[in-house]
Amino acid sequence: MNNKIKAVIFDMDGVLIDAKEWHYHALNRSLKLFGMQIDYQQHLIRFDGLPTKQKLAILNKEKNLPVKIFDFIEQLKQKYTLEIVETHCNPTFQHEYLLSRLSYEGYKLAVASNSVRRTVQTMLTKANIIRYFDFILSNQDVQRSKPFPDIYVKAIERLNLSPDECLIVEDNENGIRAAEASGAHLLIVNNIQEVNYLNVIDKISSLEGR
Repeated sequence: MNNKIKAVIFDMDGVLIDAKEWHYHALNRSLKLFGMQIDYQQHLIRFDGLPTKQKLAILNKEKNLPVKIFDFIEQLKQKYTLEIVETHCNPTFQHEYLLSRLSYEGYKLAVASNSVRRTVQTMLTKANIIRYFDFILSNQDVQRSKPFPDIYVKAIERLNLSPDECLIVEDNENGIRAAEASGAHLLIVNNIQEVNYLNVIDKISSLEGR
């Protein structure tokens, strides 16, 4: 007999916030100061969902980007990302409805993002949905970011639930690997439009055999 789903844990970028291009443009703007650029398709294929530090580590190996400038680039990238968020991040009705309806129905809700805490809090606040979550976790809350499962394991423990009682909503390969390794159930989406009440509740119903 299947356990009842009691919580939904959301990734943020590409799931609740359409921020993939924002992160790409902010990082490229920072790297451009050093004469370096990342192709967008390569970013989607190889860098999507990774924390900035891991992206820079890849560039260190492949293009000899010096480790000593990582912190400076990361600070710039954070500044540029927040500038984009201020002008482009707005409430989305389908997400406000999804989260308010799940809250009304008694589900616990959390966010587990590979972004830094300030970015997560700012984006969720600008999107007018931060109040629906019992808590949020960022890449600063774990030693190992996705694709390792640590952030989802920590979220499940904090919810005081078993993995079988949780549904994770993810969109990219690194997040999917992390979610699968956590032992929780998984709903894979291709874009933020697929993150809506009908899709989430249909997945929960199928897991519960309804």
